[in-house]
Amino acid sequence: MATDRPLNPFALALNTQRELLESTTEAFEKGDVTAEQLDTVAEVEVGETPSEVVYTENKLELLHYEPLTEEQHDVPILVTYALINKPFILDLQPDRSVVRRLLEAGHDVYLVDWNEPSRLDQHLTLDDYVSRYIDNCVDVVRERSGQDSINVLGYCMGGTMAAMYAALKPEKVRSLGLMAAGLYFEDESGGVLELWGDDAYYDPEDVTEAFGNMPAEMLDVGFALMDPVTNFVSKYVRFYDNLEDDDFVENFARMERWLDEGIDVAGEAYKQFLTDIYQGNELYENELHLDGKHVDVTNIDMPVLLIMGEYDHLIPAEASEPFADVVGTDDVEQIKYPTGHIGLSVSSSSHEDVWPRVAEWYYEKSPVEADEAAVEVEIEDTAGAVESAAESETAEPGPGAGDGGTDVEVAVAEAVADGDLESVNGIGPTYAERLREAGIDGLAALAAADPESVAGAAEVPVSRAEDWIGQAAA
Repeated sequence: MATDRPLNPFALALNTQRELLESTTEAFEKGDVTAEQLDTVAEVEVGETPSEVVYTENKLELLHYEPLTEEQHDVPILVTYALINKPFILDLQPDRSVVRRLLEAGHDVYLVDWNEPSRLDQHLTLDDYVSRYIDNCVDVVRERSGQDSINVLGYCMGGTMAAMYAALKPEKVRSLGLMAAGLYFEDESGGVLELWGDDAYYDPEDVTEAFGNMPAEMLDVGFALMDPVTNFVSKYVRFYDNLEDDDFVENFARMERWLDEGIDVAGEAYKQFLTDIYQGNELYENELHLDGKHVDVTNIDMPVLLIMGEYDHLIPAEASEPFADVVGTDDVEQIKYPTGHIGLSVSSSSHEDVWPRVAEWYYEKSPVEADEAAVEVEIEDTAGAVESAAESETAEPGPGAGDGGTDVEVAVAEAVADGDLESVNGIGPTYAERLREAGIDGLAALAAADPESVAGAAEVPVSRAEDWIGQAAA
C-alpha cells in the first residue's frame, strides 16, 4: 500500500542499531551459557540401569539387569544388539530406556554387548556371531533361568542375526521380536543403504582388504550423508537455539555421545552381511548358509513380532514386512509406528505407545503355567502360616475374634488391603502409576475393580487385568 509518509532515515538507523545491540547482547549471553552447557555435554551419563556381567567371551559381555519389580516373568528376554555402535541407545536415560520399560513390566532382561573387535577379530564370520556367541549367551540365560527356551529381541543388525539364530536353533527360542531389522532387500526396499551397497557400485572386500575391519568412521560418515542437512546443519542450529534448555542439552549430548562412539565391525562378518544379506537377499530367499548350515527360515515356528519405524530411512519398514510371508509360523504381529530408526528406541511417544505393547506381547507369548504354580504355592504357604499361627493361640478368643477373625487373620487382611500394587506379578512402576491415577491405589482396590476398568486404566488386555485382579484377591 502506498503511503505519503516520507522515509525517516534517523528512525531506520536507530532501529538497525537497536537490532544489532539486541543480537550482540544475545550472542554474549549465549556465550556465557555455552561454556556451562559444554561441561554438561562432556559429563552426561548414559546406560545407568544397574546391571552385572554374567558371561564373557572374547570381547563380548553378557549383561543381566537388576529387576525393578518384586517378581519377574519366568521366561527371560535376551536382547541381541547390532554390531554397529554401542548398546546404550536402548538405555539412554531412565525415561527413554527400552531396557527399563521391559524391566518395569516384570521381565527378566539380558543384553549382549559385543564391544569393539580388534584387528585380530577381522576373520570372525557371521557363523561365529550367530552359532557360537549368540548360542552360548542363550545357553547361559537358559541355565540361569531354568528354561528350555527363552525370548529373544533383536535390534537392527542384531535382529537380522537373531532371525538367523531362530532358524538354526528354533527349540531354544520361545518368541522372537525383531526391531528395525533388515530382512528383505529387493527392489530398493532397503532404501538408500541398499542402493549404495549394490554390487554394481560397491565391493565390501575393497574395505576389508585395506583396513581388516570396517572402520566405524566410514560407517558414521555414510549414515550421516543419508540426511546431510539434518546431520551437519539443522541439529546444531537447534542446539544453539536451545542452549538455555537444560533438558534439551542433556538429550542432545546423550545422542551425540552415542553417534560419536561408533565401533568397528569385524571384516569378514561385514563382508558376508553386505554380500549375502544386502546384495544377495539370501535370508529372505531361504538360500543363506552359515559355515555349511542352511539357515532355513521356515524353521522359525515360534511367535514373531516385527517392530518397525514408519519413517526409518536406515532400515525402512519395507525391509522387514515381507519377512512375515516366508517364516514358518502364522503367529506374526507387526507394530509400525510413525517414527524413525533411532526414534523407536528413544522417542517419548515410542515409550508411551510402543514399548508397553511389546512388553505385553512377550508376556502373552510366554507360558503362564509356571507363574500360576508359583502363585498357588505362595497362597498355600500363606494359608499354612495363618493356620499354624491360629493353632498356636490359646483357646480364649483374642481381640477381633468376634468381628472378623483372629489377630493373624486381621493382620493378613490389613496387609492385603494396604499392599503395594507392584507386589502383583506383572505390575511395574509404569502400570502402577496408571492404576493409581485411575483411583486404584492398593491391592484391595484392585481386587474390587472390574477387569474392563483395570484394563482401560493400565492400557493392557482384559485377560491380563483379570490375572492381576486374581492375584490381588488371593
